[in-house]
Amino acid sequence: MFLGVDLGTSSVKLIAVNENGDILGESVRDYPIYYPKLNYAEQNPEDWWSATKEAMKELVGKLDTSCDKIESIGLSGQMHGLVILDEDDNVLRPALLWCDQRTQKECDEITDHFGKDKLRDLTANKALTGFTAPKILWVKNNEPEIFNKISKIMLPKDYINYKLTGNFSTDVSDASGMLLVDVKNRKWSNEVLEFLSINEDMLPKLYESSQSVGTVKKELKDELDIENDIIVAAGAGDQAAGAVGIGVVESGMLSVALGTSGVVFAAHDKFAVDEDARVHSFCHANNKYHSMGVMLSAASCLKWWVEEVNKNASFDELLEEATKVEPGSNGLVFLPYLVGERTPYPDPNARGCFIGLTITHTRAHMTRAILEGVSFGLRDSLEILRELKVPIKEVRVYGGGAKSQLWRQILADIFDCNMNTINTNQGPALGGAILGCVAADESKSVEQVCGKLIKVTNTVEPIAQNVDKYNKVYKIYHELYGTLKGAFNKLSQI
Repeated sequence: MFLGVDLGTSSVKLIAVNENGDILGESVRDYPIYYPKLNYAEQNPEDWWSATKEAMKELVGKLDTSCDKIESIGLSGQMHGLVILDEDDNVLRPALLWCDQRTQKECDEITDHFGKDKLRDLTANKALTGFTAPKILWVKNNEPEIFNKISKIMLPKDYINYKLTGNFSTDVSDASGMLLVDVKNRKWSNEVLEFLSINEDMLPKLYESSQSVGTVKKELKDELDIENDIIVAAGAGDQAAGAVGIGVVESGMLSVALGTSGVVFAAHDKFAVDEDARVHSFCHANNKYHSMGVMLSAASCLKWWVEEVNKNASFDELLEEATKVEPGSNGLVFLPYLVGERTPYPDPNARGCFIGLTITHTRAHMTRAILEGVSFGLRDSLEILRELKVPIKEVRVYGGGAKSQLWRQILADIFDCNMNTINTNQGPALGGAILGCVAADESKSVEQVCGKLIKVTNTVEPIAQNVDKYNKVYKIYHELYGTLKGAFNKLSQI
Protein backbone atom coordinates (compact mmCIF):
# COMPACT_ATOMS: atom_id res chain seq x y z
CA MET A 1 0.00 0.00 0.00
CA PHE A 2 1.25 3.48 -0.92
CA LEU A 3 0.24 6.93 0.28
CA GLY A 4 0.00 9.88 -2.09
CA VAL A 5 -0.03 13.39 -0.66
CA ASP A 6 -1.08 16.43 -2.69
CA LEU A 7 -0.17 19.65 -0.87
CA GLY A 8 -2.39 22.06 -2.77
CA THR A 9 -3.00 25.78 -2.45
CA SER A 10 -6.18 25.51 -0.39
CA SER A 11 -5.99 21.99 1.08
CA VAL A 12 -3.93 18.86 1.45
CA LYS A 13 -5.30 15.60 0.13
CA LEU A 14 -4.05 12.14 1.06
CA ILE A 15 -4.95 8.89 -0.67
CA ALA A 16 -4.01 5.28 0.01
CA VAL A 17 -3.53 3.13 -3.10
CA ASN A 18 -2.81 -0.56 -3.58
CA GLU A 19 -0.62 -1.99 -6.33
CA ASN A 20 -3.66 -2.32 -8.63
CA GLY A 21 -4.45 1.38 -8.32
CA ASP A 22 -7.52 0.86 -6.14
CA ILE A 23 -8.18 3.77 -3.79
CA LEU A 24 -8.37 2.31 -0.29
CA GLY A 25 -9.11 5.57 1.48
CA GLU A 26 -8.62 9.31 1.37
CA SER A 27 -8.59 12.31 3.66
CA VAL A 28 -8.60 16.08 3.13
CA ARG A 29 -7.77 19.05 5.33
CA ASP A 30 -8.12 22.74 4.45
CA TYR A 31 -5.91 25.65 5.49
CA PRO A 32 -6.14 29.39 4.96
CA ILE A 33 -4.46 31.70 2.44
CA TYR A 34 -3.60 35.21 3.62
CA TYR A 35 -3.67 38.30 1.42
CA PRO A 36 -2.03 41.01 3.56
CA LYS A 37 -1.75 43.47 0.64
CA LEU A 38 -2.75 43.76 -2.99
CA ASN A 39 -0.76 41.19 -5.03
CA TYR A 40 0.42 39.39 -1.87
CA ALA A 41 -0.46 35.74 -1.16
CA GLU A 42 0.99 33.87 1.83
CA GLN A 43 0.52 30.76 3.93
CA ASN A 44 1.90 29.47 7.19
CA PRO A 45 4.01 26.32 6.60
CA GLU A 46 3.05 25.06 10.07
CA ASP A 47 -0.57 25.03 8.84
CA TRP A 48 0.48 22.67 6.03
CA TRP A 49 2.19 20.32 8.47
CA SER A 50 -0.65 20.34 10.99
CA ALA A 51 -3.17 19.63 8.25
CA THR A 52 -1.02 16.89 6.71
CA LYS A 53 -0.49 15.16 10.04
CA GLU A 54 -4.19 15.35 10.92
CA ALA A 55 -5.17 13.97 7.53
CA MET A 56 -2.60 11.19 7.85
CA LYS A 57 -3.93 10.19 11.25
CA GLU A 58 -7.48 10.12 9.91
CA LEU A 59 -6.51 8.13 6.83
CA VAL A 60 -4.50 5.55 8.77
CA GLY A 61 -7.46 5.20 11.13
CA LYS A 62 -9.81 4.55 8.21
CA LEU A 63 -7.69 1.84 6.61
CA ASP A 64 -8.78 -1.75 7.06
CA THR A 65 -6.42 -3.53 9.43
CA SER A 66 -6.28 -6.35 6.91
CA CYS A 67 -4.68 -4.03 4.37
CA ASP A 68 -1.04 -4.46 3.48
CA LYS A 69 1.37 -2.28 5.39
CA ILE A 70 2.15 1.23 4.14
CA GLU A 71 5.32 0.87 2.11
CA SER A 72 5.93 4.45 0.99
CA ILE A 73 4.75 8.04 0.80
CA GLY A 74 5.11 10.29 -2.24
CA LEU A 75 4.31 13.98 -2.29
CA SER A 76 3.02 16.38 -4.88
CA GLY A 77 3.14 20.04 -3.96
CA GLN A 78 2.15 23.52 -5.04
CA MET A 79 5.18 24.89 -6.84
CA HIS A 80 7.41 27.98 -6.45
CA GLY A 81 6.49 28.86 -2.84
CA LEU A 82 9.32 30.21 -0.70
CA VAL A 83 9.80 28.57 2.70
CA ILE A 84 12.74 29.82 4.78
CA LEU A 85 14.02 28.47 8.10
CA ASP A 86 16.63 29.69 10.57
CA GLU A 87 19.47 27.60 11.99
CA ASP A 88 17.08 26.17 14.63
CA ASP A 89 14.58 25.14 11.92
CA ASN A 90 12.08 27.82 12.88
CA VAL A 91 10.01 29.26 10.02
CA LEU A 92 11.21 32.84 9.56
CA ARG A 93 8.16 34.28 7.82
CA PRO A 94 4.97 33.15 6.07
CA ALA A 95 5.63 31.40 2.77
CA LEU A 96 5.28 33.49 -0.39
CA LEU A 97 3.05 31.48 -2.75
CA TRP A 98 3.12 30.75 -6.47
CA CYS A 99 0.28 33.25 -7.05
CA ASP A 100 2.03 36.06 -5.15
CA GLN A 101 2.68 38.93 -7.58
CA ARG A 102 4.79 41.32 -5.51
CA THR A 103 8.15 40.62 -7.16
CA GLN A 104 8.03 42.35 -10.53
CA LYS A 105 10.88 44.71 -9.57
CA GLU A 106 12.99 41.75 -8.52
CA CYS A 107 12.23 39.96 -11.80
CA ASP A 108 13.41 43.03 -13.65
CA GLU A 109 16.54 43.19 -11.49
CA ILE A 110 17.43 39.57 -12.23
CA THR A 111 16.75 39.99 -15.95
CA ASP A 112 18.73 43.22 -16.16
CA HIS A 113 21.69 41.62 -14.41
CA PHE A 114 21.95 38.50 -16.57
CA GLY A 115 20.15 39.52 -19.75
CA LYS A 116 17.28 37.46 -21.13
CA ASP A 117 19.45 35.17 -23.23
CA LYS A 118 21.99 34.34 -20.53
CA LEU A 119 19.25 33.77 -17.95
CA ARG A 120 17.57 31.37 -20.37
CA ASP A 121 20.90 29.60 -20.92
CA LEU A 122 21.48 29.32 -17.17
CA THR A 123 17.99 28.23 -16.09
CA ALA A 124 16.03 27.47 -19.31
CA ASN A 125 13.41 30.01 -18.21
CA LYS A 126 12.69 33.68 -17.70
CA ALA A 127 12.20 35.53 -14.41
CA LEU A 128 8.52 35.49 -13.48
CA THR A 129 6.76 36.85 -10.40
CA GLY A 130 5.57 33.38 -9.43
CA PHE A 131 9.05 31.84 -9.32
CA THR A 132 11.11 31.38 -6.16
CA ALA A 133 14.32 33.26 -6.98
CA PRO A 134 12.58 36.66 -7.24
CA LYS A 135 10.93 35.93 -3.89
CA ILE A 136 14.35 35.33 -2.30
CA LEU A 137 15.57 38.62 -3.76
CA TRP A 138 12.43 40.38 -2.46
CA VAL A 139 13.20 39.19 1.08
CA LYS A 140 16.80 40.33 0.65
CA ASN A 141 15.69 43.77 -0.57
CA ASN A 142 12.78 44.33 1.79
CA GLU A 143 13.41 42.22 4.90
CA PRO A 144 17.21 42.12 5.29
CA GLU A 145 17.00 41.22 8.97
CA ILE A 146 15.10 38.05 8.01
CA PHE A 147 17.28 37.34 4.98
CA ASN A 148 20.41 37.35 7.16
CA LYS A 149 18.92 34.62 9.37
CA ILE A 150 18.16 32.19 6.54
CA SER A 151 19.70 28.76 7.04
CA LYS A 152 17.45 26.66 4.79
CA ILE A 153 15.46 27.49 1.65
CA MET A 154 12.85 25.01 0.47
CA LEU A 155 9.62 24.51 -1.43
CA PRO A 156 6.24 23.73 0.19
CA LYS A 157 6.23 19.95 -0.26
CA ASP A 158 9.88 19.79 0.79
CA TYR A 159 8.95 21.30 4.14
CA ILE A 160 6.55 18.38 4.64
CA ASN A 161 9.22 15.88 3.58
CA TYR A 162 11.63 17.53 6.01
CA LYS A 163 9.11 17.14 8.83
CA LEU A 164 8.48 13.52 7.81
CA THR A 165 12.10 12.40 7.51
CA GLY A 166 14.39 15.05 8.94
CA ASN A 167 16.25 15.05 5.60
CA PHE A 168 16.70 18.29 3.64
CA SER A 169 15.76 17.39 0.08
CA THR A 170 13.94 18.44 -3.07
CA ASP A 171 13.34 16.96 -6.49
CA VAL A 172 14.40 18.26 -9.87
CA SER A 173 10.88 18.79 -11.26
CA ASP A 174 9.77 21.09 -8.43
CA ALA A 175 13.17 22.77 -8.16
CA SER A 176 13.06 23.57 -11.89
CA GLY A 177 10.43 26.19 -11.07
CA MET A 178 12.66 28.05 -8.62
CA LEU A 179 14.79 29.77 -11.31
CA LEU A 180 17.79 28.41 -9.41
CA VAL A 181 18.39 25.23 -11.42
CA ASP A 182 20.41 24.49 -14.53
CA VAL A 183 17.53 22.44 -15.94
CA LYS A 184 19.47 20.86 -18.80
CA ASN A 185 22.11 19.46 -16.44
CA ARG A 186 19.76 18.92 -13.45
CA LYS A 187 21.90 20.83 -10.93
CA TRP A 188 21.88 24.16 -9.07
CA SER A 189 23.02 27.18 -11.09
CA ASN A 190 25.95 28.64 -9.17
CA GLU A 191 25.85 31.97 -11.05
CA VAL A 192 22.26 32.60 -10.01
CA LEU A 193 22.96 31.58 -6.41
CA GLU A 194 25.91 33.97 -6.26
CA PHE A 195 23.81 36.87 -7.54
CA LEU A 196 21.18 36.22 -4.85
CA SER A 197 23.87 36.02 -2.12
CA ILE A 198 22.95 32.46 -1.19
CA ASN A 199 24.99 29.26 -1.33
CA GLU A 200 24.28 25.64 -2.09
CA ASP A 201 24.44 24.72 1.61
CA MET A 202 21.23 26.72 2.09
CA LEU A 203 19.46 24.62 -0.55
CA PRO A 204 18.21 21.03 -0.36
CA LYS A 205 19.98 18.10 -1.98
CA LEU A 206 18.57 17.46 -5.47
CA TYR A 207 16.96 14.08 -6.20
CA GLU A 208 15.00 12.52 -9.03
CA SER A 209 11.31 12.45 -8.14
CA SER A 210 11.04 8.69 -7.61
CA GLN A 211 14.19 8.41 -5.47
CA SER A 212 13.93 7.74 -1.76
CA VAL A 213 14.94 10.65 0.49
CA GLY A 214 14.65 8.68 3.71
CA THR A 215 12.08 7.06 5.96
CA VAL A 216 9.39 8.42 8.28
CA LYS A 217 10.82 9.45 11.64
CA LYS A 218 10.28 7.10 14.58
CA GLU A 219 8.35 9.62 16.67
CA LEU A 220 5.82 10.12 13.89
CA LYS A 221 5.45 6.38 13.35
CA ASP A 222 4.80 5.97 17.09
CA GLU A 223 2.18 8.73 16.91
CA LEU A 224 0.46 6.93 14.02
CA ASP A 225 0.88 3.49 15.64
CA ILE A 226 2.91 2.20 12.68
CA GLU A 227 5.77 -0.25 13.17
CA ASN A 228 7.37 -0.79 9.77
CA ASP A 229 9.72 1.61 8.01
CA ILE A 230 7.98 3.81 5.44
CA ILE A 231 10.04 5.06 2.51
CA VAL A 232 9.49 8.68 1.49
CA ALA A 233 10.00 9.60 -2.16
CA ALA A 234 11.39 12.97 -3.20
CA GLY A 235 8.06 13.65 -4.92
CA ALA A 236 7.33 16.26 -7.56
CA GLY A 237 5.83 19.63 -8.27
CA ASP A 238 2.07 19.45 -8.67
CA GLN A 239 2.12 19.71 -12.46
CA ALA A 240 4.72 16.98 -12.98
CA ALA A 241 3.00 14.81 -10.36
CA GLY A 242 -0.36 15.49 -11.99
CA ALA A 243 1.07 14.41 -15.35
CA VAL A 244 2.31 11.18 -13.75
CA GLY A 245 -1.12 10.74 -12.16
CA ILE A 246 -2.78 10.74 -15.59
CA GLY A 247 -0.02 8.80 -17.33
CA VAL A 248 1.57 11.63 -19.35
CA VAL A 249 5.10 10.27 -19.16
CA GLU A 250 5.95 9.38 -22.76
CA SER A 251 7.12 11.65 -25.56
CA GLY A 252 4.14 12.78 -27.65
CA MET A 253 1.73 12.85 -24.72
CA LEU A 254 0.20 16.14 -23.63
CA SER A 255 -2.05 16.99 -20.70
CA VAL A 256 -4.40 19.88 -20.12
CA ALA A 257 -5.16 20.73 -16.49
CA LEU A 258 -8.39 22.64 -15.89
CA GLY A 259 -7.92 23.54 -12.25
CA THR A 260 -7.57 26.87 -10.45
CA SER A 261 -4.83 27.57 -12.96
CA GLY A 262 -4.69 26.11 -16.45
CA VAL A 263 -1.71 24.11 -17.66
CA VAL A 264 -0.68 22.65 -21.00
CA PHE A 265 2.03 20.09 -20.28
CA ALA A 266 4.06 18.17 -22.88
CA ALA A 267 6.33 15.26 -21.96
CA HIS A 268 9.47 14.70 -24.02
CA ASP A 269 12.65 12.66 -23.76
CA LYS A 270 15.26 15.31 -24.51
CA PHE A 271 15.86 18.78 -23.14
CA ALA A 272 14.19 21.51 -25.21
CA VAL A 273 13.88 25.24 -24.61
CA ASP A 274 11.95 28.03 -26.32
CA GLU A 275 14.30 30.78 -27.48
CA ASP A 276 12.02 33.41 -25.96
CA ALA A 277 11.23 31.28 -22.87
CA ARG A 278 7.50 31.70 -23.48
CA VAL A 279 6.82 28.26 -22.03
CA HIS A 280 8.58 26.72 -19.03
CA SER A 281 11.27 24.11 -19.66
CA PHE A 282 11.47 21.86 -16.61
CA CYS A 283 12.69 18.44 -15.56
CA HIS A 284 9.93 15.83 -15.54
CA ALA A 285 9.25 13.45 -12.66
CA ASN A 286 10.44 10.41 -14.64
CA ASN A 287 14.09 11.41 -15.17
CA LYS A 288 13.19 13.16 -18.44
CA TYR A 289 11.92 16.64 -19.36
CA HIS A 290 8.73 18.55 -20.03
CA SER A 291 7.57 21.87 -21.46
CA MET A 292 4.69 23.67 -19.84
CA GLY A 293 2.54 26.72 -20.42
CA VAL A 294 0.60 28.10 -17.45
CA MET A 295 -2.34 30.49 -17.35
CA LEU A 296 -3.09 31.78 -13.88
CA SER A 297 -6.90 31.65 -14.08
CA ALA A 298 -8.71 28.71 -15.65
CA ALA A 299 -11.52 26.94 -13.81
CA SER A 300 -11.26 29.77 -11.27
CA CYS A 301 -12.82 32.03 -13.94
CA LEU A 302 -15.95 29.89 -13.91
CA LYS A 303 -15.82 29.70 -10.11
CA TRP A 304 -15.70 33.51 -9.94
CA TRP A 305 -18.59 33.78 -12.41
CA VAL A 306 -20.76 31.43 -10.36
CA GLU A 307 -19.83 32.33 -6.80
CA GLU A 308 -19.30 36.08 -7.07
CA VAL A 309 -21.47 37.22 -9.97
CA ASN A 310 -24.28 34.65 -10.16
CA LYS A 311 -24.69 33.63 -6.54
CA ASN A 312 -28.27 32.44 -7.04
CA ALA A 313 -27.36 30.01 -9.83
CA SER A 314 -25.48 26.70 -9.70
CA PHE A 315 -22.60 25.52 -11.86
CA ASP A 316 -24.89 22.95 -13.49
CA GLU A 317 -27.58 25.53 -14.26
CA LEU A 318 -25.14 27.94 -15.89
CA LEU A 319 -23.40 25.22 -17.89
CA GLU A 320 -26.76 23.90 -19.11
CA GLU A 321 -27.65 27.40 -20.32
CA ALA A 322 -24.32 27.64 -22.14
CA THR A 323 -24.94 24.44 -24.11
CA LYS A 324 -27.75 26.25 -25.94
CA VAL A 325 -25.35 28.95 -27.24
CA GLU A 326 -23.64 28.51 -30.59
CA PRO A 327 -19.81 28.28 -30.70
CA GLY A 328 -18.28 31.76 -30.73
CA SER A 329 -20.86 33.12 -28.24
CA ASN A 330 -22.36 35.44 -30.87
CA GLY A 331 -19.18 37.49 -31.18
CA LEU A 332 -18.45 37.76 -27.45
CA VAL A 333 -14.86 37.13 -26.31
CA PHE A 334 -13.63 36.76 -22.72
CA LEU A 335 -10.04 37.46 -21.66
CA PRO A 336 -9.30 35.25 -18.62
CA TYR A 337 -6.66 37.40 -16.93
CA LEU A 338 -8.39 37.74 -13.55
CA VAL A 339 -5.13 37.62 -11.53
CA GLY A 340 -2.69 38.71 -14.22
CA GLU A 341 -1.16 36.20 -16.59
CA ARG A 342 1.93 34.05 -17.09
CA THR A 343 1.92 32.23 -20.47
CA PRO A 344 2.43 33.66 -23.00
CA TYR A 345 2.14 37.10 -21.35
CA PRO A 346 4.08 37.35 -18.07
CA ASP A 347 2.09 40.38 -16.94
CA PRO A 348 0.75 40.87 -13.40
CA ASN A 349 -1.22 43.90 -14.65
CA ALA A 350 -3.27 42.00 -17.25
CA ARG A 351 -7.00 42.20 -16.55
CA GLY A 352 -10.00 40.03 -17.33
CA CYS A 353 -12.70 41.47 -19.56
CA PHE A 354 -15.52 40.77 -21.98
CA ILE A 355 -15.00 42.15 -25.49
CA GLY A 356 -17.84 42.57 -27.98
CA LEU A 357 -20.67 42.80 -25.48
CA THR A 358 -24.00 43.92 -26.95
CA ILE A 359 -27.59 44.23 -25.74
CA THR A 360 -28.38 40.90 -27.43
CA HIS A 361 -26.02 38.94 -25.19
CA THR A 362 -27.38 36.94 -22.28
CA ARG A 363 -25.89 35.31 -19.23
CA ALA A 364 -25.64 32.08 -21.23
CA HIS A 365 -23.49 33.81 -23.86
CA MET A 366 -21.21 35.15 -21.14
CA THR A 367 -20.86 31.74 -19.49
CA ARG A 368 -19.93 30.10 -22.77
CA ALA A 369 -17.52 32.95 -23.59
CA ILE A 370 -15.73 32.24 -20.30
CA LEU A 371 -15.29 28.57 -21.19
CA GLU A 372 -14.07 29.55 -24.65
CA GLY A 373 -11.77 32.30 -23.37
CA VAL A 374 -9.99 29.93 -20.99
CA SER A 375 -9.66 27.40 -23.82
CA PHE A 376 -8.21 30.06 -26.14
CA GLY A 377 -5.72 30.95 -23.41
CA LEU A 378 -4.66 27.31 -23.22
CA ARG A 379 -4.35 27.21 -26.99
CA ASP A 380 -1.76 30.01 -26.74
CA SER A 381 0.52 27.48 -25.04
CA LEU A 382 -0.38 24.76 -27.51
CA GLU A 383 0.65 26.96 -30.44
CA ILE A 384 4.06 27.61 -28.87
CA LEU A 385 4.60 23.87 -28.41
CA ARG A 386 3.67 23.35 -32.05
CA GLU A 387 6.22 26.00 -33.05
CA LEU A 388 8.83 24.11 -31.05
CA LYS A 389 7.84 20.94 -32.94
CA VAL A 390 7.07 19.13 -29.70
CA PRO A 391 5.34 15.89 -30.80
CA ILE A 392 1.65 15.76 -29.89
CA LYS A 393 0.09 12.32 -30.34
CA GLU A 394 -2.42 12.24 -27.49
CA VAL A 395 -4.08 14.82 -25.23
CA ARG A 396 -5.46 13.97 -21.79
CA VAL A 397 -7.55 16.49 -19.85
CA TYR A 398 -8.13 16.50 -16.10
CA GLY A 399 -9.06 18.78 -13.20
CA GLY A 400 -12.35 20.17 -11.94
CA GLY A 401 -13.24 21.83 -15.24
CA ALA A 402 -12.74 18.56 -17.12
CA LYS A 403 -15.88 17.15 -15.48
CA SER A 404 -17.91 19.28 -17.90
CA GLN A 405 -18.72 17.52 -21.18
CA LEU A 406 -19.36 20.95 -22.72
CA TRP A 407 -15.95 22.26 -21.73
CA ARG A 408 -14.21 19.14 -23.04
CA GLN A 409 -16.00 19.59 -26.37
CA ILE A 410 -15.00 23.26 -26.54
CA LEU A 411 -11.38 22.29 -25.85
CA ALA A 412 -11.45 19.58 -28.52
CA ASP A 413 -12.83 22.08 -31.05
CA ILE A 414 -10.41 24.89 -30.17
CA PHE A 415 -7.37 22.57 -30.05
CA ASP A 416 -8.58 20.50 -33.02
CA CYS A 417 -7.51 17.43 -31.05
CA ASN A 418 -9.25 14.51 -29.39
CA MET A 419 -9.68 15.11 -25.65
CA ASN A 420 -9.20 11.94 -23.61
CA THR A 421 -10.23 11.37 -20.02
CA ILE A 422 -8.98 8.48 -17.92
CA ASN A 423 -10.12 6.02 -15.26
CA THR A 424 -9.07 8.15 -12.30
CA ASN A 425 -9.48 11.74 -11.15
CA GLN A 426 -6.88 11.61 -8.39
CA GLY A 427 -4.27 13.52 -10.43
CA PRO A 428 -1.32 14.80 -8.37
CA ALA A 429 -2.15 12.66 -5.32
CA LEU A 430 -2.03 9.50 -7.45
CA GLY A 431 1.14 10.79 -9.10
CA GLY A 432 2.71 11.10 -5.67
CA ALA A 433 1.63 7.57 -4.77
CA ILE A 434 3.14 6.23 -8.03
CA LEU A 435 6.44 7.98 -7.29
CA GLY A 436 6.39 6.43 -3.83
CA CYS A 437 5.68 3.02 -5.33
CA VAL A 438 8.76 3.30 -7.57
CA ALA A 439 10.88 4.57 -4.66
CA ALA A 440 9.91 1.46 -2.70
CA ASP A 441 10.86 -0.91 -5.55
CA GLU A 442 13.75 0.16 -7.75
CA SER A 443 12.93 -2.59 -10.27
CA LYS A 444 9.86 -0.60 -11.32
CA SER A 445 9.73 2.50 -13.51
CA VAL A 446 7.28 5.38 -13.52
CA GLU A 447 6.26 4.45 -17.08
CA GLN A 448 5.59 0.82 -16.15
CA VAL A 449 3.41 1.69 -13.16
CA CYS A 450 1.47 4.33 -15.11
CA GLY A 451 0.88 1.86 -17.95
CA LYS A 452 -0.55 -0.67 -15.51
CA LEU A 453 -2.80 1.68 -13.56
CA ILE A 454 -4.03 4.35 -15.97
CA LYS A 455 -6.38 3.78 -18.91
CA VAL A 456 -8.32 6.06 -21.29
CA THR A 457 -12.07 5.76 -20.68
CA ASN A 458 -13.63 8.50 -22.83
CA THR A 459 -12.71 10.48 -25.94
CA VAL A 460 -14.32 13.70 -27.21
CA GLU A 461 -13.60 14.37 -30.87
CA PRO A 462 -13.50 17.82 -32.49
CA ILE A 463 -16.45 18.90 -34.67
CA ALA A 464 -15.19 20.18 -38.01
CA GLN A 465 -17.49 23.20 -38.39
CA ASN A 466 -16.75 24.28 -34.83
CA VAL A 467 -13.01 24.01 -35.48
CA ASP A 468 -13.34 26.37 -38.46
CA LYS A 469 -15.31 28.95 -36.48
CA TYR A 470 -13.01 28.82 -33.49
CA ASN A 471 -9.93 29.27 -35.67
CA LYS A 472 -11.38 32.60 -36.81
CA VAL A 473 -12.29 33.71 -33.27
CA TYR A 474 -8.88 32.64 -31.93
CA LYS A 475 -7.11 35.02 -34.32
CA ILE A 476 -9.16 37.88 -32.81
CA TYR A 477 -8.59 36.64 -29.24
CA HIS A 478 -4.83 36.39 -29.82
CA GLU A 479 -4.63 40.05 -30.90
CA LEU A 480 -6.57 41.49 -27.97
CA TYR A 481 -3.88 41.38 -25.27
CA GLY A 482 -1.47 43.46 -27.37
CA THR A 483 -4.22 45.94 -28.13
CA LEU A 484 -5.22 46.32 -24.47
CA LYS A 485 -1.85 46.04 -22.71
CA GLY A 486 -1.43 49.82 -22.43
CA ALA A 487 -4.88 50.17 -20.90
CA PHE A 488 -4.14 47.37 -18.43
CA ASN A 489 -0.98 49.16 -17.29
CA LYS A 490 -2.86 52.44 -16.80
CA LEU A 491 -5.64 50.71 -14.87
CA SER A 492 -3.08 49.17 -12.52
CA GLN A 493 -2.01 52.68 -11.47
CA ILE A 494 -5.50 53.73 -10.39
